[in-house]
Amino acid sequence: MLPSYYTVKSKGSDQLIIQKSRFIGHVKRVETEEDAIEFINQIKKKHHDATHNCSAYIIGEHDQIQKANDDGEPSGTAGVPMLEVLKKQQLKDTAVVVTRYYGGIKLGAGGLIRAYGSTTSQAIKATGIVKRQLMQGFSVKIDYPLLGKLENELRQSAYIVDQINYLENVEFNIYAKTGDEEIFQDWMTNMTSGQAEINETNMKYVEIDVESTKES
Repeated sequence: MLPSYYTVKSKGSDQLIIQKSRFIGHVKRVETEEDAIEFINQIKKKHHDATHNCSAYIIGEHDQIQKANDDGEPSGTAGVPMLEVLKKQQLKDTAVVVTRYYGGIKLGAGGLIRAYGSTTSQAIKATGIVKRQLMQGFSVKIDYPLLGKLENELRQSAYIVDQINYLENVEFNIYAKTGDEEIFQDWMTNMTSGQAEINETNMKYVEIDVESTKES
């Protein structure tokens, strides 16, 4: 499992008008090639009257699956530029479809490349990017007198408080980056003067919002 990687939120879309042509970018997170193909077919069905429905997707921990389709646009002017945006933004498990309604003005190869790349970037920005960080869960039990101090310190730290259970003791469910397990346990021991009961729980990816500032 990768320690961390970038992908998009569930799904989203946005559009641009370029030289009277309407370009609509549709983005979705996908886990398999079948998911990507199903998404592309859904958009094609929805926009069956469009001039083109060009697509690209990148899937796999090591980007094993990369596909691009120009859907009738001149070769290399649509799908590939869209795929390049995904790669440049280091996104994984992401599919994009750009629908074009032709407006009567030809853009030329360079214009098409810029249009499809820009629409893809705009749609990704509208959808939102997340960093999926692999984290180790911990259960930390303390007595109530330590609650205020520990909660305050945790909120100011890089650790993620997932849940607090107020039972006979206070139980914090906390996530720390994989690789930082020993650092976290030492920090927690020092913070509570050795009065915390610390146990590892599950490992999972935690999603952190990322600003999409990269350009196509």
